[in-house]
Amino acid sequence: MARRIGEVVRTTGETQVRAWVDLDGDGESEIASGVPFFDHMLAQIARHGGVQMQLAASGDTWIDDHHTVEDVGITLGQALSTAWGEKAGIERYGHAYVPLDEALARAVVDLSGRSGLVLCADFPRQRIGTFDTELIEEFFLGLTRHAALTLHLDVLRGRNAHHIAEALFKAFGRALRQAVALDPRGSGRIPSTKGTL
Repeated sequence: MARRIGEVVRTTGETQVRAWVDLDGDGESEIASGVPFFDHMLAQIARHGGVQMQLAASGDTWIDDHHTVEDVGITLGQALSTAWGEKAGIERYGHAYVPLDEALARAVVDLSGRSGLVLCADFPRQRIGTFDTELIEEFFLGLTRHAALTLHLDVLRGRNAHHIAEALFKAFGRALRQAVALDPRGSGRIPSTKGTL
């Protein structure tokens, strides 16, 4: 079977982003967004999602990190969508619970062709280092809209903002890994009674 690879380059007046993904990769990543904590989070998606990822971004971070984080979400979502194509033979759904010390996060994903994000997370601090925790929602909004997937992210408990964020990204990676896996009983069919996703 051919490897499921997607590559997208997005250029605007605010950012330039290149995302390359291999859904059948080994979880290794080369990530340079210009936002160090965000790089650490993206690496969690790659490693725990089993997605080989190359991502490079440059943006107007002298203003703040918002445009870069949002546009990485958009571009990565487009690359993922390109990689899985019509989604024939995939599991479609995935879920994961991930603990990180005192924090516990849950991710549930449906590669439905319909974008939706429900994020229930309270962060005890607005910033993790210099990273604004509000940007986590902006990233996942960009990704879900442009990958056309439905994603529920819940923080069930946690006190440390870094642990909460990392558990969320790891949980998403694990849920994504399950959703894009090939279903041995699926016979290569689209996993929907409509015949399309």
